[in-house]
Amino acid sequence: MQLLDGKVTALEIRQELAAAVKQRKIEGKKIPHLAAILVGNDGGSVTYVNAKVKACEEIGFESTLIRYDDSVPEDILLAKVQALNEDKSIDGFIVQLPLPEHIDEQKVTLAIDPKKDVDGFHPMNLGNMLLDIPGFICATPAGIMELMERNNIKTEGKNCVIIGRSNIVGTPLSLLLGRNKSPGNCTVTLTHSRTQNLAEICRNADILIAAIGQPGFVTADMVKDGAVVIDVGTTRVDDSSKPKGWKLVGDVNFDEVAPKTSFISPVPGGVGPMTIASLMMNTLKAMELKGK
Repeated sequence: MQLLDGKVTALEIRQELAAAVKQRKIEGKKIPHLAAILVGNDGGSVTYVNAKVKACEEIGFESTLIRYDDSVPEDILLAKVQALNEDKSIDGFIVQLPLPEHIDEQKVTLAIDPKKDVDGFHPMNLGNMLLDIPGFICATPAGIMELMERNNIKTEGKNCVIIGRSNIVGTPLSLLLGRNKSPGNCTVTLTHSRTQNLAEICRNADILIAAIGQPGFVTADMVKDGAVVIDVGTTRVDDSSKPKGWKLVGDVNFDEVAPKTSFISPVPGGVGPMTIASLMMNTLKAMELKGK
């Protein structure tokens, strides 16, 4: 068993991006600028956005954090999105999800300029991904693909099972792994809450990806010997032994499953750092696509 260490791989990417920024400075070119809108005080969202800001500082990107309390009216948020669309100094921006119930997430997503949508959630970018047209791929699927490629995980001809069909992880990942590229060329099975005989389907997977948000859902009896297992889940569970009073748990029962695998990603330290690294890559790409 080998760890798919997202921290190590993400560090490699950040170093590459830092070198690119340094070269841009030498050439007198614009430095990438990422903005983030954070609504409310959801613990996971705050942690994630702070990590993005820290990554920008490390790489040398400019960054702007815009915060609202969770009572912010939808029209105020939409006005800020439009302002960022029109701000030529901002190359890309994100609106951190989830949003409060009174705000229509789809309306906000559609309001973002696709050319600045570095999260890759806009329908235009999802369509570009489907047709293999240059654009932005959702950060988590892109991070998973990068993690596999940089760790020499063979995907061609493999059976891949994805648990979870969300629009930002499972579904786009199924398209990426099934495309005629490397990594790719998998035979993909996209499973979900209505899938029958799920454990049996998972046991046939050469690559098993869990993205359902149910701690410890994948157990050893669902994994065949030598499989590659990638855990996308990040759920906070109470743990009085931790200084913060909680810990992050993945969708895979790591201690039970790991001995059966050839490669496995941990939680934390697996997919999470790769998601942030992909967001940074998309920010630089946003500038390059505009010819800056």
